[in-house]
Amino acid sequence: MFEVIMKVKRTLITILIFLLTFVLLLATAELIYVLIKDVISPPIFLLELDELLEIFGVFMLVIIGIELLESITKTYLKEGVDHVKVVLAVAMIAVARKVIILDIKEVSRFTMLGIAAIILALSIGYYL
Repeated sequence: MFEVIMKVKRTLITILIFLLTFVLLLATAELIYVLIKDVISPPIFLLELDELLEIFGVFMLVIIGIELLESITKTYLKEGVDHVKVVLAVAMIAVARKVIILDIKEVSRFTMLGIAAIILALSIGYYL
């Protein structure tokens, strides 16, 4: 019975890996499209701040997806891997993405303190 469950688990994880790979290919195509669209729109080769933030956001989203794909392949297809450490690493990358695209002028002090607390908690958890 346990062997059947493990085979089903491996099959589901393999399907998830293929689906995530497909999504990452689409996200990379979206990044290329956004970059080309923003670069060729007037003024040519000059990017506005909102365009840069959009590009960085999509770029970081692709990076998070790649990290998630790597964590799925390493963590769930191999036995004896520390799942918590991988999840915390992906969470830190996701928070870093949020911080990079954050518009500081529109965010309250309490939100900034909350983000700082999340970063601190994830860092401590990863260290421990």
